[in-house]
Amino acid sequence: QVQLVESGGGSVQTGGSLRLSCAVSGSIFSINAMGWYRQAPGKQRDMVATIISDGTINYATYVEGRFTISRDNAKNTVYLQMNSLKPEDTAVYVCAIAGRVNQSELIHSYWGQGTQVTVSS
Repeated sequence: QVQLVESGGGSVQTGGSLRLSCAVSGSIFSINAMGWYRQAPGKQRDMVATIISDGTINYATYVEGRFTISRDNAKNTVYLQMNSLKPEDTAVYVCAIAGRVNQSELIHSYWGQGTQVTVSS
């Protein structure tokens, strides 16, 4: 069973910083992509940043220049460094991966439970 456990959320004031971590555990054979998504109350879940196995990174336009995604392949962990936080960044941040549990399996998506980030003005 594959598990994703996020940590690092919390409450900060405008302009502050937080660093989120997401550790993948369980029987995962390979991870093709890792990413962060967020969902604010009453809104749909949106992509924040993704990083794939060849190092290609994508950011949502509203976080570009403020957030940085990185991954540690040896630890099966993805990070999201969030700087210059704004009240509109308040949301539940959810980690996700696309990977295989063995070589013959298709790629599946796996999601964490999420961690709350609250930015006050």
